[in-house]
Amino acid sequence: MEIEKITIIGGQGKNGQKDLVEQITLSMGNVVSIVGPTGSGKTTLINDIALFANCNTPSRRKILINDRPPSEKYLEDPSTNPIALITQHTNFLSDLPVYRFLETHVRIRQTSSSPVSIIHQTLEFANLLTGEPIIMDSAMTELSGGQTRALLIADAVIIGNSPIILLDEIENAGIHRTKALELLRHYKKIFIFVTHDPRITLLSDFRVVMKAGAMQELIITGDEEKQVAEEIKKLDDLLLGLRSQIRAGCRLEERDLKEQLRALGYIA
Repeated sequence: MEIEKITIIGGQGKNGQKDLVEQITLSMGNVVSIVGPTGSGKTTLINDIALFANCNTPSRRKILINDRPPSEKYLEDPSTNPIALITQHTNFLSDLPVYRFLETHVRIRQTSSSPVSIIHQTLEFANLLTGEPIIMDSAMTELSGGQTRALLIADAVIIGNSPIILLDEIENAGIHRTKALELLRHYKKIFIFVTHDPRITLLSDFRVVMKAGAMQELIITGDEEKQVAEEIKKLDDLLLGLRSQIRAGCRLEERDLKEQLRALGYIA
């Protein structure tokens, strides 16, 4: 079945209060952020989606695929599951070499493409997201957190070809987050980010605001916020450049920083 949309029907928050957002429908191509303070229920919401909640989780939410209850085979047969969840926790990974790990997933997904070609495509995609290249012969357990998350994102997009991808706080993984978002938008999928990052949030089509475990508000990103995103981009790129210099062992000088800020128009 081709996935066209996913619907989240509201339930309740931590104290039994009703979700103020009663229903959200996401269509293919949508990029959505889930925002709110720590402990507000962001991860609970994406877990509801990943588990195809059917009023059987503490939130009492319900998930529909194409306006219907999801097929039970999605949970029974991983090769048919349309949802990929990239969490902050990667300690479940084995010590298989990267190539063997990807090869195993290709077999599980029973992809018709050439296994060697699709594995190399996956690795190339992952290496666009992380600063230090991933070596094919490295053990999965030897990868950094950022490398692991980059590889899992690439795996979900290319090998899994999952139509719905949930990403939990990728800004904490050392991934070039805006480059990731730009690359992901080339694929007609539904991307849902749990994030505290303003740049990811304002580059999304809309955001779900969480509080006390409940969905409080749905905010569409308007033209003014898109302009704010452009200003944030300038500052964020400046910080990313400084971070790269520090990582490379460079010493920073106040004069250089002022010149960069002057070029951006923030100081005279």
